[in-house]
Amino acid sequence: MATHGIQARFSCQFGAFTMDVDLELPGTGLTALFGHSGCGKTTLLRCMAGLQAAKGSMRINGDVWQSEGEKSSRPVHQRPLAYVFQETSLFPHLSVERNLMYGYKRIPQSERRISFEQAVQWLGLAHLLGRMPEKLSGGERQRVAIARALLTSPKLLLMDEPLSALDQNSKREIMPYLEALRDNLAIPMLYVSHSTAEVARLADHIVMMDAGRVVAQGPLQTIMARTDQPFGLEVDAGVILDATVSEHDERWHLCRADFAGGHLWVRADENLTIGQRVRLQVLAKDISLARSEQVDQSTQNLLPAIVDEVASEVSPGTSMVRLLAGKTPFLSRLTSRAVHTLSIEPRQQVWMQIKSVAIVD
Repeated sequence: MATHGIQARFSCQFGAFTMDVDLELPGTGLTALFGHSGCGKTTLLRCMAGLQAAKGSMRINGDVWQSEGEKSSRPVHQRPLAYVFQETSLFPHLSVERNLMYGYKRIPQSERRISFEQAVQWLGLAHLLGRMPEKLSGGERQRVAIARALLTSPKLLLMDEPLSALDQNSKREIMPYLEALRDNLAIPMLYVSHSTAEVARLADHIVMMDAGRVVAQGPLQTIMARTDQPFGLEVDAGVILDATVSEHDERWHLCRADFAGGHLWVRADENLTIGQRVRLQVLAKDISLARSEQVDQSTQNLLPAIVDEVASEVSPGTSMVRLLAGKTPFLSRLTSRAVHTLSIEPRQQVWMQIKSVAIVD
């Protein structure tokens, strides 16, 4: 059995609801558990934490936390994990600093893998240490709750829709801090969400669930580039690209982002610097196709590509085309009539005309 990463197998039943999952996840980075409400995401998280009785087994980077035999399963308090709930549950009578120290001082110094200074820096809390919880915004309270969880030096961080109770401004405020955790933590993070925007911005890996079952799992870029989008997500279907800023066009307020397979021009941001890594989202609905290069039109991003797959009638009158620019996959959502008129089929060379590109990271 693999010693790195998460191997988890659980089965349980509550009334009419049955959960049966088998997962193999990366040992670092952020894995999103994604699906409709009631699909079993939180139940799975509770099983991993030992808060929900379930048959099964789990290993974290080779360390056995649960096996089919009950005698080999660790109780909740012996599983080195941290769980961040929707509600922050900060101690109202303690300052931010004392809230953070509550768990930190209970971890023997020899077992501390995350320092107080690191947690404060990653979550941007230095100017808040003296405040009481009642003086914090919703986003600030959640950042304190995450930092407090990290200071227990967990080997697994579980987060159950930590942004669901926040307004849009608070969500935008906290996102960069979650990205910093994703990039800096050397432990796996499991993040429950039903927001495609959160998943696109944060996840490295994704597990899609429906009715207590896993319907898809794998690297985010691979799963998002599938033509068979679960849950009717074809309307929001698209791909996520890791790119590098290589040029600024100050006259037209654009910047060039290079990726494996080509480059895209995106709207400039004063915070972007040459050489900076960014994450781009390109929606299928924003890509049209041409059989030859069309230079006398308004779309600025024109990329040659090879048709990899055509999925007809993913919804009435709509087809999904998967394309490859080099080895980088893209999706184009077209009318079935357009696919027929252009005779789009696998192995053809076409030109992608990409109307809009969003910087999500």
